[in-house]
Amino acid sequence: MSLETAIRLTEILLSIALIQQSLEHLSGLRDEIPHYLCRLGLSVLLLAGVQTQWVSLLLFVNALLLLRRFQGPYNGGSDLLSILLITALAAVHFVPEGRWQEYVLGYLGLQVVFSYFKSGWSKVIHRDWRTGQALVDVFEFSVYPASEATRRWASRPRLLCAAGWAVILLELLFPLALLSPAALTIFLVLAMSFHVANFVLFGFNRFVWVWAASYPSLIWLEARLDLLG
Repeated sequence: MSLETAIRLTEILLSIALIQQSLEHLSGLRDEIPHYLCRLGLSVLLLAGVQTQWVSLLLFVNALLLLRRFQGPYNGGSDLLSILLITALAAVHFVPEGRWQEYVLGYLGLQVVFSYFKSGWSKVIHRDWRTGQALVDVFEFSVYPASEATRRWASRPRLLCAAGWAVILLELLFPLALLSPAALTIFLVLAMSFHVANFVLFGFNRFVWVWAASYPSLIWLEARLDLLG
């Protein structure tokens, strides 16, 4: 994947993620609606490829204003990744073309890899995750809109323990995705399956598109490392 293609795919997928987020807030509090109307309009322009340099800069300013409005990331991990992607896009359009753009996209890809690893590390150091109790609690007591059929999974602790370890190992081993195109494909399919499963089971809809938007940088980075090797 070329640098230009990776940047454009990131713009398209991030636009979809931001449009989704913006639409969710249009029925929110009065003082937040203008921010998200602005984000919605800018995201549509980014999706269409209109003045992407300046649109990405305005999205960065919009992200800063939203951080101030909510006194930090509004929705945890998905907002943090959105901010990282917006910042990287703004930077990649304003640094000199060529090597500096590669540095920015490479940094983005490495941050995505690290975020998976960090998530796995934060789980494995806690006993409840190692024993499976953490997932039992998630399914039994989750405040998210889980169905009764989903909550009944809490009565299968051994299965949830195995599922928890599968997630931990996927996240801890994610850096191995950069070893080869085949490894990257396997890890991206597994990771996206995990995000889709969270959406189906708990309604975590924001994670699907925003994580998908981070994958072009990973695909480009792995190919770039292959060339260097």
